[in-house]
Amino acid sequence: MSKQTYRVCCCFTRRFKLTVAEAPAEIKALFERYSENGTMTVDQFHRFLIDVQKEDKATVEDAQAIFDSLKHLSILHRKGLNLEAFFKYLFGDINPPLSPSLEVHHDMTAPLSHYFIYTGHNSYLTGNQLSSDCSDVPIIKALERGVRVIELDLWPNSTKDNVDVLHGRTLTTPVELIKCLRSIKEHAFSASEYPVVITLEEHLTPDLQAKVAEMVTQTFGDILFCPGSECLKEFPSPESMKKRIIISTKPPKEYLEAKEGEEREYDLKKEKIEAPDEEAWGKELSDLKSSSMIDREDGLDGGEDGKDDEDLEDGDLKSQQDVAPEYKQLIAIHAGKMKGGLDEWLAVDPDKVRRLSLSEQELEKAVITHGRKIVRFLKLAGF
Repeated sequence: MSKQTYRVCCCFTRRFKLTVAEAPAEIKALFERYSENGTMTVDQFHRFLIDVQKEDKATVEDAQAIFDSLKHLSILHRKGLNLEAFFKYLFGDINPPLSPSLEVHHDMTAPLSHYFIYTGHNSYLTGNQLSSDCSDVPIIKALERGVRVIELDLWPNSTKDNVDVLHGRTLTTPVELIKCLRSIKEHAFSASEYPVVITLEEHLTPDLQAKVAEMVTQTFGDILFCPGSECLKEFPSPESMKKRIIISTKPPKEYLEAKEGEEREYDLKKEKIEAPDEEAWGKELSDLKSSSMIDREDGLDGGEDGKDDEDLEDGDLKSQQDVAPEYKQLIAIHAGKMKGGLDEWLAVDPDKVRRLSLSEQELEKAVITHGRKIVRFLKLAGF
């Protein structure tokens, strides 16, 4: 039972009793083992850190610092921690599951797709997604926190001769791409030596793609991981990619939407010619509406496109022809989905790895219905 004292009207004080969680028997036994007469001293607390917490490198000074931060919780015992203070320490923020000073202790030689990666979204925004400023400052702060994936949305600037980073079709103010790239290079490895992945969602013409390729190669130089024209058959490991920059991208949304619209219009006209009767025409309209609804429901990344230029067939319009070759050679991790649904998206291609983006809702459903395929995909094909 905890007690709190309040002064009322400057005339008298009143003490309230607050019900708090009582330490379980195991904690009481632990406290008794490392305390004496209901008080845990600094030396006893230091021994607890080493014996129980397994913080072998903890010093008496470290124990004293934690001890001092908890002294205000010890009401009766000024020379040490009582049971209440010790209990609050064990389950408080000051005692995290992993020590902040703990170095990397996992095997980091497996492919990148075998790890959870600290990922940013719209990494350049200073505030909301509709009207805030775009800046390299949030990118710098993210990298200093250890974020390993930075997302940049690329658009032509107002004069169409350079590239800006902004949240498209909103009131966000742009920031120059080159400024973001330079900040990434300067701060990429301030918190960790493991690779930084830059995902580019670009909405550019081929000439501006070539300009992006020039900026990226000149900015990052030798630290840029470039597999060349060949697709990766397996993701490299974090250990082998220390202090390297990796580029990943997916195609612009409006190109794919325009392409899908043209394909549907063509299919509609073709069906009308081959089956002009009213029944067939009505069926085609019904199928078209159903197809549109499925596309929206299956849209990934919160409504992002459902196909990738790397997955389109050779005869499909001009997707790959419109990508500047210099830009395409930068892409180490191709983002893409096969045509169809989850079964096709999670298919394993032994000759190519890729990145598959799913919305939170889509992933939740996929875990239930395609759990094993997701695990297999992550082990063999991508992330």
